[in-house]
Amino acid sequence: MVKIDVRAEIKEFLSSRRARITPERSGLPAYGGNRRVKGLRREEVALLAGVSVDYYVRMERGSLAGVSDGVLEALASALQLDEAERDHLFHLARQSRTPSRRRPAATVRPALQQVLDAITDAPAWICNGRYDVLAVNQLARALYSPLLANPRRPANTARFVYLDPEAARAFFVDYDRIAGDVAGKLRMEAGRNPHDEELIALVGELSTRSELFRRRWASQDVRLHRSGRKRLHHPVVGRLELDVESMELSAEPGLLMNVYTAPADTAAADGLALLASWAASQEKLVR
Repeated sequence: MVKIDVRAEIKEFLSSRRARITPERSGLPAYGGNRRVKGLRREEVALLAGVSVDYYVRMERGSLAGVSDGVLEALASALQLDEAERDHLFHLARQSRTPSRRRPAATVRPALQQVLDAITDAPAWICNGRYDVLAVNQLARALYSPLLANPRRPANTARFVYLDPEAARAFFVDYDRIAGDVAGKLRMEAGRNPHDEELIALVGELSTRSELFRRRWASQDVRLHRSGRKRLHHPVVGRLELDVESMELSAEPGLLMNVYTAPADTAAADGLALLASWAASQEKLVR
């Protein structure tokens, strides 16, 4: 089983972010033409962050336990971290100070299932940070029928993306972007819950079975669950271009509700209506 070591995560994350920034991009003079390091030197990051070189070296070696939020903000600015990367840095620092073994909820309350079922014109589903699909409404069950066809429970989107050939070959139109997003969000979850045994097992399984996942995981890139657009090719209704909203459930830390919609009077809206009709017919057959 792959172990998620917080110190190693900090070291690899900071060094990878440092390596991508040139002195010119940071507004520093680049003395000499034969630099031995890719990106910034440690002393250059220390200068930009306003800390001593020794202090920055300790941080990059994985020691964030005593680092103040002010220093973390300065470090995030020096490394030009985006919002997801900044959040990831703070998650790692928090785990260094007071390791948490909190596990996201593994079940969905009946009231939340009622909320999903009340959404009749849009696919809606609830997952955790590991991408386990915990609850769906009728339209989401129809939309993700290729994923949910797997008898393994709970179904897991990350496994589908990286281990099911249909995901790349036929289902996700923008497969490369989806694969990067999934790995980045799992990396983000590892910063929040590095002791989650099921997450560790999932990362280990994907690393063992998917060379693409190994490359994406090694990049240290992180992503936030956000709104966006997803293009799918459904085996029954064809191509769908849907707007996605991902919302954290404040009463259930660690769970996310995802809702897919389409603007009125568009081909995607017509496709969702056709999907709803197909889903209703399948429901009748089951009965």
